Amino acid sequence: MTIDLPTPLTNPPPSDPSMGWGHSLARGAPGVLLLHAESARATGDWRAAHSWASASTRTPVPATPGSSLFRGALSVAFALHTAAHPGYADALRTLDQAVTTLLRGRLDRAHTRIDNVDLPALGEFDLVSGLTGFGVLLLHRSDDDGLRAVLSYLVRLTEPVHVDGENLPGWWTANGPADHPDGRFPGGHGNLGMAHGVSGPLALLVTAMRRGITVDGHANAVTRICAWLETWRQDEGTNAWWPPWVTRDENRTGRRTFRAAARPSWCYGTPGIGRALQLAAIATSNAALQDTAEAALLGCATDGHQLAQITEPGLCHGWAGLHHAVNRAAADARTPDLAASLPALASRLNATAPPQEVGLLDGRAGVELVRHTIQTGVPPATEWDACMLLNG
Repeated sequence: MTIDLPTPLTNPPPSDPSMGWGHSLARGAPGVLLLHAESARATGDWRAAHSWASASTRTPVPATPGSSLFRGALSVAFALHTAAHPGYADALRTLDQAVTTLLRGRLDRAHTRIDNVDLPALGEFDLVSGLTGFGVLLLHRSDDDGLRAVLSYLVRLTEPVHVDGENLPGWWTANGPADHPDGRFPGGHGNLGMAHGVSGPLALLVTAMRRGITVDGHANAVTRICAWLETWRQDEGTNAWWPPWVTRDENRTGRRTFRAAARPSWCYGTPGIGRALQLAAIATSNAALQDTAEAALLGCATDGHQLAQITEPGLCHGWAGLHHAVNRAAADARTPDLAASLPALASRLNATAPPQEVGLLDGRAGVELVRHTIQTGVPPATEWDACMLLNG
C-alpha cells in the first residue's frame, strides 16, 4: 500500500535501519512520529513530524494478516491519527479500508476458534499483536461499529472453557509466554499482563464503557476478568502485586511459584495491571477495588525491592513506563498519595542514561514523551499513550 504525505522538510535515516522499522510503532518511525507530533501541537512547527510521517510511509505499508497495533498498517494509522495533521487525512482513509479488511479476517478466525473450543494464542487477543490492539485503533478513530465487533469478541473470550476435565478462563493459552509451545509450561498458562495478557482486554473494555460504548455481556466480562486478577493478587504487607502469568499447575492447586514481586513494568507488571483494575473500578463504581488497585500502584512506586529491579529508562519496562502509569493513575486516584510519589520517580528517570535506540517502547522517543509530560504538567495533547491503554 503506497501512501502520499506532505513533503518532508527534515530527514530521519535515509533508509530503514532494520526490516519493518518504518512500520513499527514499538521501535521505528511511527513511534518517533508520536514524539514530534506532541511537540508540534505545542509549537506549531510540523517539519520534524512530517519527516517522520514520511519515514513511516516511504515504503509500501504492509496490510498482512500479521499486522497489529505495533506493526504494519495499524501502527502507521495510529501514529498518523494521533498526529492529527490535515495533510494525513487521505492516507488515513486508505489505511482505514485496509484495517477493516484485516479486522474482518481476524474476527472470523477468532470466532471459529471459539466455536471449535480450541484455546487461543496470545496474539489472537492481546494488545501488542491481537484484537485488543485493533480495538484501541478503532476507539481512537471513532469507528464504533468496528469497535463493538471487537468488544463482542472480547466478551466471548472471557467465557470459561472446559479442557481435559478442568475449568479454565477463556483467555488461557496452550502456549508459553513467548506465544509458542514451551515445555516449561505444560498445559500452557494464563497471562495477566497489559501487553500480552488479559489486562489489555480489560483496559479496552472499561475504557469503552467509560465512553458509553458497550455490547451485550460487557459488564459480565469485566467482572470475570477482575475476579480472576483479584484471585492472583499477592499481598505482602502494604505492597500488593501480581505475577506476570499463572501456570496450569498453579491454576489447578491455587499455589503460586512466584515468591516475590516481579519488576514493576507496564508490559507485565503491577503498573499495567493495577492501572487496568483502577480503570475497571472507576467504570463500575467499585471503591474497594479502586483502593486495592491504587494501593498496589503506590507500593510498586515506593517499594525499594521492586524499584531495584528497574535497570533502564524505557516505557515498556523502565522508569518512563512506571512514571507514566502512576502519573495517569494519580489523576484519577481517590487519595493524593500516588501524586506524591511522582517526583522521586521523575528523579530516577532523569538520573538514568538515555537509551541508544530511538523508538517508542524501549527507546528515546518514549522517554522524551514522558519527560515532556513531566515538564508541562498536563496530560499528552495527542493522547499518544492510548496505544498503552493508560489514558483511560
